[in-house]
Amino acid sequence: MDEKRKSALLASLRRENNERAKTYREQALKLFPHVCQRCGREFSGTRLRELTVHHKDGNHMNNPPDGSNWALLCLYCHDDEHGTAEQRGVGHGGTTGNAPSEPLGFQAFEGLRELLVSKDERSQEQ
Repeated sequence: MDEKRKSALLASLRRENNERAKTYREQALKLFPHVCQRCGREFSGTRLRELTVHHKDGNHMNNPPDGSNWALLCLYCHDDEHGTAEQRGVGHGGTTGNAPSEPLGFQAFEGLRELLVSKDERSQEQ
């Protein structure tokens, strides 16, 4: 492969990698442990592709940088969650009415805040 083609290929790969890093899935994978937030299964390696991003409010355009609208779910739990939403009569596009959202089940991050709060912050809170 000549240098010109090699350089163009490398530039293309870098561009694709940068674009992928900007997606909400990649952001969610950086923010959260690779655990299904519903069933608690852990994912790594080639099985990581089975972990999907669920938009809690159903609006795929609502992608806050803190990930507050996302839940990492395995393919099976994600399918089940959307099936459950359809059974409840919740439409697509983020309109859920005033009904409170039901918990996804397993609380993968229960107690995480307490683990992350420093001793200084704990003493200030008391």
